[in-house]
Amino acid sequence: MERDVQPPLEARSPMFPIGTDRRRNSIRSSYSVVSDVEMARNEIYDGPISESIPSSIVSFSHRRNRKDSTTSFTYFQEDQDHPDWPNEAAIDAESDVDNLSDIEPNESIRSSKRPSFSRDSVQDPLLRRSLSASSHDYCHRGDQRVSQKVHIVSEDLTIVIAGFSTSPTGLLLYYLSCLLSLGVFYLLFRWFPKYRVRLMGMPTPLQSCQWVVIEDQWNQLDIHTVHTEIYGRPLSTVFSPNYEFYDEDNDPTISQLRYIDYRYLRLIYHPADDKFCLIGGWKDPSWKNAKGMRAGLDADDRDSREQVFGKNLIDIQQKTAIQLLMDEAFHPFYIFQLASLVLWSLDQYYYYAVCIFLISVISISATIIETKATMNRLRDISLFECDIRVLRNGFWRSVPSRELVPGDVYEFSDPSLNHVPCDCILLSGDCIVNESMLTGESVPVSKVPLTDDALKYLNLSAPSIHPALARHFLFSGTKVIRARRPQGVDDDEAIALAVVVRTGFLTTKGALVRSMLFPKPSGFSFYRDSFRYISVMAIIAILGFVASFINFIRLGLSWHLIIVRALDLITIVVPPALPATLSIGTNFALSRLKAHKIYCISPQRYEHIPSFEGDYVKLFNRVNVGGKLDVICFDKTGTLTEDGLDVLGVRIVDHNRRFSDLLPKLCLASPTSSYTDSIRDMSRYNNTLYTMATCHSLRVVDGELLGDPLDVKMFQFTGWSFEEGGSHTEEADSETILPSIARPPLSENHPSAYQRHKIEAPLELGILRTFEFVSHLRRASVIVRQYGDTGASTFVKGAPESVKAICLPSSLPHDFDELLSNYTHKGYRVIACAAKYEPKLSWMRVQKMARADAECDLEFLGFIIFENKLKPNTAETVAELNKAGIRNIMCTGDNILTATNNASFLASYKAILLITCPTTVFAGKV
Repeated sequence: MERDVQPPLEARSPMFPIGTDRRRNSIRSSYSVVSDVEMARNEIYDGPISESIPSSIVSFSHRRNRKDSTTSFTYFQEDQDHPDWPNEAAIDAESDVDNLSDIEPNESIRSSKRPSFSRDSVQDPLLRRSLSASSHDYCHRGDQRVSQKVHIVSEDLTIVIAGFSTSPTGLLLYYLSCLLSLGVFYLLFRWFPKYRVRLMGMPTPLQSCQWVVIEDQWNQLDIHTVHTEIYGRPLSTVFSPNYEFYDEDNDPTISQLRYIDYRYLRLIYHPADDKFCLIGGWKDPSWKNAKGMRAGLDADDRDSREQVFGKNLIDIQQKTAIQLLMDEAFHPFYIFQLASLVLWSLDQYYYYAVCIFLISVISISATIIETKATMNRLRDISLFECDIRVLRNGFWRSVPSRELVPGDVYEFSDPSLNHVPCDCILLSGDCIVNESMLTGESVPVSKVPLTDDALKYLNLSAPSIHPALARHFLFSGTKVIRARRPQGVDDDEAIALAVVVRTGFLTTKGALVRSMLFPKPSGFSFYRDSFRYISVMAIIAILGFVASFINFIRLGLSWHLIIVRALDLITIVVPPALPATLSIGTNFALSRLKAHKIYCISPQRYEHIPSFEGDYVKLFNRVNVGGKLDVICFDKTGTLTEDGLDVLGVRIVDHNRRFSDLLPKLCLASPTSSYTDSIRDMSRYNNTLYTMATCHSLRVVDGELLGDPLDVKMFQFTGWSFEEGGSHTEEADSETILPSIARPPLSENHPSAYQRHKIEAPLELGILRTFEFVSHLRRASVIVRQYGDTGASTFVKGAPESVKAICLPSSLPHDFDELLSNYTHKGYRVIACAAKYEPKLSWMRVQKMARADAECDLEFLGFIIFENKLKPNTAETVAELNKAGIRNIMCTGDNILTATNNASFLASYKAILLITCPTTVFAGKV
């Protein structure tokens, strides 16, 4: 794949003193200029694993157009055929210079010439239809771009941005037409805003436009004012530089900021690239190592960053009651209804007209009240603010969380901090957070301080946080269960620190709120069929109108009666009371849902839909869509089944590679233990117990174990005690680090259990290093040292298929697959265990050991059998859904046979469809 590198700044303008070596490293695509589409790297949240939580930030990179894309623009129409440039590289070499009046040069300046056209605007896909011979000027003005096309992956949204300025003549014509038509043209311009843009707007380069028109692939138009503010700071403080070529001494200064806010995402005009760019992927060039990120900001830097990124608030702008009333009352259906009421009144049909009028008023009022209340609730949920101790100008001070900006360092171990106020990275200390707000999983997640190796994976423009960085990354809105100061540091004033990387709507929580505020339009056959019916009836009404009109003229009736009777026929065929009737039903449904604490932020949504005859507006009812559901997907664990798992028992492998009987209890074995008669291998028996006692990610908070329910049940099965240690920090010496320790009950802690090492001391297992569970590996492991030993053991647990692949074939029983199939067919969850021992393994070597080196050449130990019972009301609920004709699908990452057993037990049918992928199983009715 070819790499598309931005042209060097020095070639774009004499105001940029950057060396020419960057030009030689620039590689350009040889494809048509139309294929350059700015991509914003982000995606909707796609899983419950913390390592896959998506970033809420989007940024641009050049991509080719997707050949299978069906995106088309109604107003901003692309040309179907575009000329191919014979030598695009040559064009790039001559056309990379832009008019940069918004940038102040530094001392060193180079001169360059600009051709009479802009590469990015030659075939720009904007405003190419229904234009006169002046359309050439519409797509570009001399050497400046007037439009751009952007694909935002986070929203799965393709938008086109075009710059405009208000035409005084067009504005005057707009006001005159609205006044002289008594508001008729106002309604038409409101329903069809593209004509208002054509009348009032003059195409203007993005560099100097007053406002922009943004159209998406669903033909929705938004008009936004371009805001301008004095700035006077380097370019790298707004847009992330190319770090391969970044030179702090040659960083040009931007004199002013020009930006637009679209769907709570800020796009700032980039003078060098001559386009609006999202700023979410910005990263401070000074973030080169973890220690350097602790310096904090001074007041000037803080103010400039707030100017760029805004305040750290997720504050939803709400429409006033008047605006909501206009949105409802000015809908075409209600205007048609109002015209019908006037017509009925002229025909002295007063009683029915009054009834419909009262119903409409009540319906509109109820909709406005419900929408306003729902938006208030959503605003209260999303808005969060607290006091934070932040490092400013080298001193600690308390400020509101709304004043946080990227680069701020604040105290995370503050006892009053209950929720993470922004997306940030932990620099010191450790913490436990609950990310259920993002993932839906209530399992607490542990976070540890950032390392220099993990910092290399910080890419705020990526779709999700890299797994190597996930253990250090804190997401906005997550609940803080515990935050601790650095352990093993002598300084009593040491505190847990975090550095801010994203704020406000740019955070992951902000992306979640945006997805609720701006859901993608969905086309349902229910609505298509409904409006096809209305269209057919409208055609019949028009034909009847024409026939009646001709017949009334033939009969010699008065013109007043002819018009009233002909129009009355239309009101009979297309009922004006339809919107009021639908609204009443919707409001009843909303009240029933509200009683169960289910809210709808857009019960009625108006959208512009293209058709061959023109645009029309449809009433999009989210509540009615909910009533048309015919498929529901359930997660298995914790949804259909109980949250917790119970350990049924353990099957351990002896030295003859045979499974033992199911052991309902484990305790330390000795040469005289009764268990060794059946196991005949004390080492494997104890290693299985050690695996269950140490291979987990549990934390102790207020004397209670927190972590994955499977880990909690597994550890409780052993009867051991657990003492949590501290996390490693750069300030702490390796000798002072306290590892987490697991101890057996006092009744089992006797010297005979570890005579191999001749240690006359209580048994203690210290966890030197933990390799967390990774979804694609489907296993977790720990490196453990027994007190007084110079070596260390590696204990692994995970999915049987995954553990089997890293075990020595000589240690696997012959009936491995047979026993696994037997338990999974019965619906049990099976976890495999394995271990190995390495003598003389130092602490430093443990910390530098790669995971692949630790998880290899293992000795298989046995199976841990869990039973995950269905919830008492699961079968009844699924049966009720089946009775209602709703198909049920179960999604799980468990063993296929376990999933099949659960699905068969719940369903009254035997046909099961299995769709498998590496980590997920979907089970449902054929």
